[in-house]
Amino acid sequence: MRYAVLGTGEVGRTLGGKLVELGHEVTLGSRTADNPVAAEWARDAGDRADAGTFAAAAAGAEVVVNAVGGRVALTALQDAGAKNLAGKVVVDVCNPLAFEDGELRLAPVESDSVGEQIQRAFPEARVVKSLNTVNCRVMVAPDLVPGDHNLFVCGEDAAAKEQVTALLGEFGWPRERVLDLGGIQAARAVEMVLPLWIRLFQGFGHGEFNFEVRRAR
Repeated sequence: MRYAVLGTGEVGRTLGGKLVELGHEVTLGSRTADNPVAAEWARDAGDRADAGTFAAAAAGAEVVVNAVGGRVALTALQDAGAKNLAGKVVVDVCNPLAFEDGELRLAPVESDSVGEQIQRAFPEARVVKSLNTVNCRVMVAPDLVPGDHNLFVCGEDAAAKEQVTALLGEFGWPRERVLDLGGIQAARAVEMVLPLWIRLFQGFGHGEFNFEVRRAR
């Protein structure tokens, strides 16, 4: 499978590296074709790894992973090009958070989400929100955290969610631990988890933790 991973931060590089390790072809996308971080990642990741602009990465991909910051996600995907996203699964892993005046802020929050904004802006894309409730190490190595902890998926396209669930299985997430929250509006709920996640991170001193949903039988 050919993947575009948009974003050269730790999340993008980690996801891209795992996909290459699993045997997929990956282009790490950035704003400019000569991004030195992307070029270094591609050299180190091996023959199935490449680097390019957002548009070049998305054009050659079967699946697009949005791993840029939530506040710049729409701009990055606009640079990628609507025609390069049309009909494709777009896995949105970002969170719309930033520290402003020393305080954590989410925008949008409650009445909207980045996941919904992406789906509205690119109606022909098949947007699935997932992976944004864990850090990048746990994304690709769930055994770092003991127990039957969970991930979430949401989106309008059932087949797209099934494809993403299968990808999560490649990362090591058993199907029964991936909870389908329904349509893309549920992205509001999982994005609003982040303030709690940050508080726990500050208390624990690391990000190797996750949430486990337990249900009465």
